[in-house]
Amino acid sequence: MLREEIRSGLSTQERKIAICTGAASLPPEERIEILTLLAADSDEIVREKAAGTLLTQPLANVMAALARTDAAPEMFAYCAAEFSRRPGVADALAKNPTCPIEVLRPVVHYLSVTAVQDLFEDLDRLSTSPALVAALIESTVVNAEQRDQLLELQREEPEGIEAFVEAAELAEPDAAKRETLLQKISRLRVVERVQMAMKGTREARGVLIRDSCKVVQRAVLQSPQLTAREVESFAGMTSVSDETLRLIASHRKFRKNYTVTKALINNPKTPLQVSLHLLPTITPQDLKILTTNKNVPDTLRASANRLQRQRSANRDSG
Repeated sequence: MLREEIRSGLSTQERKIAICTGAASLPPEERIEILTLLAADSDEIVREKAAGTLLTQPLANVMAALARTDAAPEMFAYCAAEFSRRPGVADALAKNPTCPIEVLRPVVHYLSVTAVQDLFEDLDRLSTSPALVAALIESTVVNAEQRDQLLELQREEPEGIEAFVEAAELAEPDAAKRETLLQKISRLRVVERVQMAMKGTREARGVLIRDSCKVVQRAVLQSPQLTAREVESFAGMTSVSDETLRLIASHRKFRKNYTVTKALINNPKTPLQVSLHLLPTITPQDLKILTTNKNVPDTLRASANRLQRQRSANRDSG
């Protein structure tokens, strides 16, 4: 492989110069990667030639190179140092999970709002990167709510067993297993609870979805082990936070599950603006039931009645 040939010092100066001048035929994204290696070459002529050539490369080629998950760490470092102000480069560094955190941290202030949100959608990565968390807290890119969650990730003290007793009783019916789970969770820092939320058992998720930390709640909903049945259950719970219900409703994959939508609409804890937004998706049968549901807010029930009358009028006129 050319990359290893250059790293090993086996490549000749002529071959390196050919890469810099474009005489060597390489895919654009691969050439960018090799050029960043040559920009740190021991040969001054090669270094200067590579650095000069890199400055002339189209931004699209740089972005394609940064998207490669098998790219050399040196390429990420070079692009962060030399190209971070170019549009989209910082975002591309953040988007690639193989980009070293020490490379990403100094360019955090160049990230877009969308890139920051994407980082929050990867709490596994964020919760294991304290330096990145610290950099984001100090940046002007994050909003107040995101900063609060980042500060949560920095908390070192465990919550204590009493904070999880009620949730554990609902999540784990077996007393002995419940006690073991409680003992374990009560000793964990926030970042460790995030990791458990994403990689732990169904019972652990059942406890942690009711965690007082929003970032832990988010981690449960990002867990690759999370099942549709669990989300349906969460959507109907009055013991979870408003924020959890809002997060479920904002997730396109969860909304595709009609049982989840129905549970959210009928949950009196669901924020009214969320319920009203989901209302048009409800079936005629469930809409009729909702009009008599005394547990939901009056505004929602009145809107359900209006929608039912409107649908009836549309049928009659059709």
